[in-house]
Amino acid sequence: MLQKLRTMGKGAHVPHRKGTDELATVTMPLPPKVVMVMQQHIGAPCLPSVNKGDEVFVGTVVGKAQGFVGADIHSSVSGKVTGIEQVMMPGGALMDAVVIEPDGQQTIAPEITPPAVRDRESFLAAVRAAGLVGLGGAGFPTAVKLQPKDLDAIDTLLINAAECEPYITVDNREMLECGDTVLSGIMAVKKYLEIQKVYIGIERNKPAAMDLMFSLTKGDPDLEVVALPARYPQGAEKVLIETVTGREVPNTGLPADIGVLVLNVTTVSAIGKYLASGLPLMTKRLTVDGGAVVEPKNVEVPIGTPIENVIEFCGGFKTQPTKVLCGGPMMGFAMTDLSFPILKQNNAILALTAAETDISVDTPCIRCGRCIGACPVRLSPIEIAEAYDAKNIEMLGKLHAEVCMGCGVCSYVCPAKRLLAPKTTLARLLYLKEANK
Repeated sequence: MLQKLRTMGKGAHVPHRKGTDELATVTMPLPPKVVMVMQQHIGAPCLPSVNKGDEVFVGTVVGKAQGFVGADIHSSVSGKVTGIEQVMMPGGALMDAVVIEPDGQQTIAPEITPPAVRDRESFLAAVRAAGLVGLGGAGFPTAVKLQPKDLDAIDTLLINAAECEPYITVDNREMLECGDTVLSGIMAVKKYLEIQKVYIGIERNKPAAMDLMFSLTKGDPDLEVVALPARYPQGAEKVLIETVTGREVPNTGLPADIGVLVLNVTTVSAIGKYLASGLPLMTKRLTVDGGAVVEPKNVEVPIGTPIENVIEFCGGFKTQPTKVLCGGPMMGFAMTDLSFPILKQNNAILALTAAETDISVDTPCIRCGRCIGACPVRLSPIEIAEAYDAKNIEMLGKLHAEVCMGCGVCSYVCPAKRLLAPKTTLARLLYLKEANK
């Protein structure tokens, strides 16, 4: 069933720039090495479970999760471990990484077999064994998300296929190329978690994917395809939930608190693939785009592939990029080291020119209120930025700085080009640090 369009009235109309939306995914050849970073999810880093000189196969566990909030890391290639090294994460922290030289054979680990799923417990165990994290960018361990405190209170499964960031088209391609596993993953979650109602939210700038999902779900009254406004940040959980269901997540609450479970469409498709094959998460589809790239593509790469190898596969740079982003232009990370590897939660590499970045010098606030009107969680970014500059922790609390999702809309709409988004993000971190002392 196709549900009628709902609107919310917050956020911003950013340029779509979905230049790769009709480009079928191509598979990249194996790189000279893969670098399996031990931090690829929200939670404690994994511990290396192999040593230098060990032989590994496709699907061998090379990083073991520590604690409940975690996800194992599996080798994306067969070959030999050449070392355990430290790499610098985008935020500056050093992290262990297992470096593997592929042997070119791609021999699958002998223990790989489709899981035997009979009930909720074995289903959750299978999702954990797959090493799945949220593939929309957040990287929260999927097995943990599927186990809220009160699962019986969940009455709605919401599939996030909004993909509202400019340039990125990997979720769109997942639906078009893997619609069968999207559906099988949805039905598995619905069955084993006993959730009655399912919504699939797709921004209306993806008509082909919307038509396909509608045809696959047609006739099932429990599944509805929702046409979403093509408005950023429509894919943010709280925004998506309010748009589709009309429910509002409390400031300090979670979707589960109002009976909703949200999964990214590529994540749920990965569940379907794992249940059918037993192959854990080892590859990632990326959108490679931007004015500096010779051949923009949607490309499937082994997790751990250095960014520079992905760029080379896309023809290299036709001009020196002003900025290389891992992720979208609104929430992605600027990369200074292109030897850094692809992680599970990465979904794009953008090499942008000066015209695309449009870096401007900020000027004094003109008190127009556009940042307040656009904020999807109804904050006052300018006041939060001012409280952060003054290190006024009490005022940050009153302004609910901890609710900021870091979407970047405030900076985007600001006519004075104020650096509101970085400051509101820093304000959130500062407030949480002081509040937890």
